[in-house]
Amino acid sequence: MELARYIDHTLLKATATSADIGQLCQEAQQHHFYAVCVNPAFIAQCAAQLAGSGVKVATVCGFPLGALTSDQKALEARLSTEAGADEIDMVIHIGAALAGDWDTVEQDIRAVRKAVPEHVLKVIIETCYLSDDQKRRATQAAVRAGADFVKTSTGFGTGGATPEDVQLMAGVIAEMKPERPVQIKAAGGVRSVADAQAMIAAGATRLGTSGGVALVSGEQAQQGY
Repeated sequence: MELARYIDHTLLKATATSADIGQLCQEAQQHHFYAVCVNPAFIAQCAAQLAGSGVKVATVCGFPLGALTSDQKALEARLSTEAGADEIDMVIHIGAALAGDWDTVEQDIRAVRKAVPEHVLKVIIETCYLSDDQKRRATQAAVRAGADFVKTSTGFGTGGATPEDVQLMAGVIAEMKPERPVQIKAAGGVRSVADAQAMIAAGATRLGTSGGVALVSGEQAQQGY
């Protein structure tokens, strides 16, 4: 299994420096990762350093709480793509999901989708806070709103991806039979080759991890998300 092409090589810590991001990009090029995933302040740096390499630049939106207004998220996403981001990983309105306000959850995603119609949109439902029924409803909302991916986690919540959650999301997508393919990104806690293989077997086609170098080296990532 060629794990590298599944990996969004991720550095979203508040303490990340420009030098750290430069190293992240070097590692992504060296190991042929699919993308780097960084906070918006580093998009331009990554876009410049990775130009022509084939490595995509992903960034986050409404991260990590999801508690911005829809207009704020839409503007953030648009500005990020103008700065050079290829992909947007947005966090849903978690409070609305917990309240069962699925119209608000869906419209929030639609606002970002409308703002960046030509870019890959990944929708983070933050599974650690949701019941299985809420995970289903959140996945349905993301699919209806036009997401390209449904993503398990920010890596900054109380838990990360599990194969069971990936399987649940894959089942919902299969039941809905969307006109355009909707994929799954497993993120948070993917720290070993066994973790990665379990997520892929469950239905994930992308892995978000800060331990990408360890994974492709067949090692255990000791920390990170």
